[in-house]
Amino acid sequence: MAGKNDQDTNAINDEIRASEVRLVGDNVEQGIYPIDQALKIAEEQELDLILIAPQAEPPVCRVMDYQKFKFQQRKHAKEQKAKSTKLVVKEIRFGPQTDEHDYNFKLKHAIGFLKEGAKVKSYVFFKGRSILFKEQGEVLLLRFANDLEEYGKLDQMPVLEGKRMTIMLSPKKPGKKKEGRDDAPVADTPVQQDNTPDEE
Repeated sequence: MAGKNDQDTNAINDEIRASEVRLVGDNVEQGIYPIDQALKIAEEQELDLILIAPQAEPPVCRVMDYQKFKFQQRKHAKEQKAKSTKLVVKEIRFGPQTDEHDYNFKLKHAIGFLKEGAKVKSYVFFKGRSILFKEQGEVLLLRFANDLEEYGKLDQMPVLEGKRMTIMLSPKKPGKKKEGRDDAPVADTPVQQDNTPDEE
């Protein structure tokens, strides 16, 4: 039967103070037992009596190896953490008239973000009268999504919100990328050169 360290939070075996407990698990006949009988059941199986729901009436205990129990808890916590990291969103910003070099530079960054498992939120910012180029901005975003199709899937078509037109891409699962596209691809369609700074 297992020992504990200072970081463990679940009471086990003789640490359980209740006079009776409810046993659950696959290796016992589930029901309510006096604490002495519950401890005996665990001892006969060379396992531990682990308090898992101290607030219940009566408290709920599981009969199993304590180290295995802690391993399962750590595994579950790790899975939950992995799920939460999938919510990372990286932003890529364009002007409505972005030159080819800048486009490919940002495309390469987006590929890296998607490979890391992050979502990519890409938007075109329209400053002043540049809102007149909103159709050009939409074409730019759709081209961007198309060039990233082997790495990410388009969650939404371009949406204009105030001065921003936005798309969102989610990473594809590993193994779906084709060969020969490790570097940022150079698109066939030229983009109009723009020498003005990309400012808010």
